[in-house]
Amino acid sequence: MSEAIAVFNAGSSSLKFSLFRIEGGALALASRGEVDGVTTRARFVARDASGAVIGTHGWSERDQPDHAAATRHVLAFAREHSGGQTLVAVGHRVVHGGAKYARPVRVDEAVMTELEALAPLAPLHQPHNLAPIRVLQAEAPGLAQVACFDTAFHRTQSKLATTFPLPRAITAAGVQRYGFHGLSYEYIASALPHVDANASRGRCVVAHLGNGASMCAMRDGASVATTMGFTALDGLMMGTRAGAIDPGVILYLIEAQGMDSHAIGRLLYHESGLLGVSGVSSDMRTLLASEAPDAAFAVELFCHRASRELGSLAAALQGLDALVFTGGIGENAAPVRASIARNAAWLGVDLDDDANRENAACISTRASRVAAYVIPTDEALMIARHTLGLL
Repeated sequence: MSEAIAVFNAGSSSLKFSLFRIEGGALALASRGEVDGVTTRARFVARDASGAVIGTHGWSERDQPDHAAATRHVLAFAREHSGGQTLVAVGHRVVHGGAKYARPVRVDEAVMTELEALAPLAPLHQPHNLAPIRVLQAEAPGLAQVACFDTAFHRTQSKLATTFPLPRAITAAGVQRYGFHGLSYEYIASALPHVDANASRGRCVVAHLGNGASMCAMRDGASVATTMGFTALDGLMMGTRAGAIDPGVILYLIEAQGMDSHAIGRLLYHESGLLGVSGVSSDMRTLLASEAPDAAFAVELFCHRASRELGSLAAALQGLDALVFTGGIGENAAPVRASIARNAAWLGVDLDDDANRENAACISTRASRVAAYVIPTDEALMIARHTLGLL
């Protein structure tokens, strides 16, 4: 009987899953899907490897699932549609691994206690990431579970890159730059050699642009610097997150506006970014289709902030050989890529407008000193690889 690995990626209002068959030591996608609108308007859709729908489910208003119920539904679906395969392990995306976890780890109670203690560092993500693990511990106690961390990839950064200019006692307590989206960057680092071997060995900036957005400077496939820091709130402007902001603004909001920590957290995490600036939407697709001036300005500001960070990361690398776009916006929003690439002409990026409009894999001209690519990310496959490795 063949074996399979499941991957769970729980967000604040969603639960994504993928099921991979283990074939001769390699992984093959069997199905993937998502429970979207958890606790509000939950709907489950699953597709096979070709993209054909193989399962759907909706919940009534009175029976809306939380993450635990969504996890149980997905687990039951995976078992029912296993095709005779035995589920041998589940890999989980966990946003924060703190200073301790630099690689994936088999989950036990001691590990869970440590990961739950990191929840204040990633309040939008960590509790939801861990919820399915708790459910599976109860529902399938003998099933191996593996936590894969978004922070782990950035552990190659130097102390200079990770240290804040704060008193040593605060730094010693774990206040440092961690960086996130590491599973996405790790996947791109594994895929780039097949696209451009020279670029993979050189100086590359990867732009993971989506509702959550960051950029990473890599040299020889290892992280050198990244835009996110102590939390996933830092760096680029995002869908609803502000990104980097003068700390004095926070003090002003407390002292002059009378805002408390909860109000400020809501502002910076849920009410800012593309949504706050445009007043229209946090979805880049909606903004690009809108004729509202504020929508256009929000897109322009998003690109401006990304272009500034690109210059900073190129400085950290002391040059640039390749620029890679990934993530929902990076892979699909040609106007955003065009704006950032044109702003990087001084670095040597020469955009091929036709290739960019067609979402081609290479979007730079042959004469470009810096190669520019669009590479779809696959965090689920990266998690499955790690999970298989730990088996």
